[in-house]
Amino acid sequence: MFDAKVNYLFFYLIVLEKNNYYLLLFSEINYIYQDLAFLLFNQIMLFSSTTFLFIFLPALFVVYFLLNKRYRNTFLLLVSLLFYAWGEHFLVLLMMCSISLNYIFGLLIGYSQKNLNAAFPKIFLFFGITTNLSILIFYKYSNFLIENLSYLGLKLNTNLNSVVLPVGISFYTFQSISYLIDLYRKEVESQKNLIHLGLYISLFPQLIAGPIVRYSDIFKEIKNRLVTKSMFQSGITRFIRGLAKKVVFANTAGFFADKIFSITVEDLPSSIAWFGIICYSLQIYFDFSGYSDMAIGLGRMLGFNFKENFNYPYISKSIREFWRRWHISLSTWFRDYLYFPLGGNRKGKLRTYFNLIFVFFVTGLWHGASWNFIIWGLFHGVFLLFERISPFILPSKFDFLRRIYVLLVVMIGWVFFRAEDLNYALVYIEKMFSFSSGIDYSPLAYLNYYNYLIIALAIFFTTPYRKTLENKMHELLKVPIFYDGLKYSFHLAIFIFTAMELAQSTYNPFIYFRF
Repeated sequence: MFDAKVNYLFFYLIVLEKNNYYLLLFSEINYIYQDLAFLLFNQIMLFSSTTFLFIFLPALFVVYFLLNKRYRNTFLLLVSLLFYAWGEHFLVLLMMCSISLNYIFGLLIGYSQKNLNAAFPKIFLFFGITTNLSILIFYKYSNFLIENLSYLGLKLNTNLNSVVLPVGISFYTFQSISYLIDLYRKEVESQKNLIHLGLYISLFPQLIAGPIVRYSDIFKEIKNRLVTKSMFQSGITRFIRGLAKKVVFANTAGFFADKIFSITVEDLPSSIAWFGIICYSLQIYFDFSGYSDMAIGLGRMLGFNFKENFNYPYISKSIREFWRRWHISLSTWFRDYLYFPLGGNRKGKLRTYFNLIFVFFVTGLWHGASWNFIIWGLFHGVFLLFERISPFILPSKFDFLRRIYVLLVVMIGWVFFRAEDLNYALVYIEKMFSFSSGIDYSPLAYLNYYNYLIIALAIFFTTPYRKTLENKMHELLKVPIFYDGLKYSFHLAIFIFTAMELAQSTYNPFIYFRF
């Protein structure tokens, strides 16, 4: 559209030489401005976008480090709200409303703990959690609930198709709830500074796709933090690695996954179906862990220490271990704020089994208002149940079989996660294990030596062997200046290569933004 407008403008400039149609010129300039505004401001500002990398981020750091420390939190809060409003527009008001409500509930809980009887903190906590969940349910699950109630024969004359899902609402809602619960448990004190609490909830590095940061982990850094040279440097390298994960590995794998999952499943050969789910497994890992790496890196550059969110989940030997390594901030959130309060494993076997299944039902539902996500969560919950009832024990030399078992379970689960509907998912899984031929091999036409290399490297980097190589390189180059010089040169080369990839590619989605 923009290119067409430019061509029209050149045409009218020629006309202007003879006719002086100034109004026409201004009209075309206005149209071009509108197109540019749409391109820039009607989309979420991705970390892996040129706007963020070469405009937003440099301007942020220049102003941030020139400012007096007293004003940095205020500046960061304004920047975070601008970052969110860039693509979400008026929905930033919802986040500001969430900040204000949780600030008030936090003050009420804190005040009642010191001045009122024991019932009041619990009442205020109940209303605080209910308010947060009500907002989340309305924006994320209202249409899903109405649709399912209609299947039960309850006809509701309510049209909520105009309700837009705010990006990242699941993440910042859970952060708000954890603040109120930790406050009720007296693990932290109520935050009396609205700017500080607002910064905790809206801090842009982890705002729209995690990791889920707990107030108890960073409240001291919000109040007072120090950015050291080594911390800033480690933040840069961590951000660049995350950017490469996203742009090079996730985007390449995602391109093939999207091509394959767009094919009518009956036309898919089994081999292509397996290739598709392998590519999606790589895409979702590098997409999400790459974003987490970038968030952790940005946090370090600003003086915050966010906890790790991924720890090589695809090398796990059990589904239980997988969830200790995958999306760690979410799994520990559910453990501490849902599983343990339900009784955990302290109230007998049957209650433990119920708690597990219920937690993974909610885990699936958290990811999306769809039966596909619910079944994905229950699918993992059932295998966790089986592992608890009858552990999968093998001699150590056969550990690779346990890893194969986990990969099979996880990849089958990802089919439910990726498929557009439940029927497609079930037929796709059937196609995977029917080992049948099909008629559509078109995705293979896009494969070349570069893509083969990227997918092979992606598989390699799902393992911890990168760290092994890095440690061996550190031992070989015993002089720190040589090792550091090589490391920073390598990361600079990666950044340049990634920027070149961004410049020539239009495929750049983030999977977890919709959650």
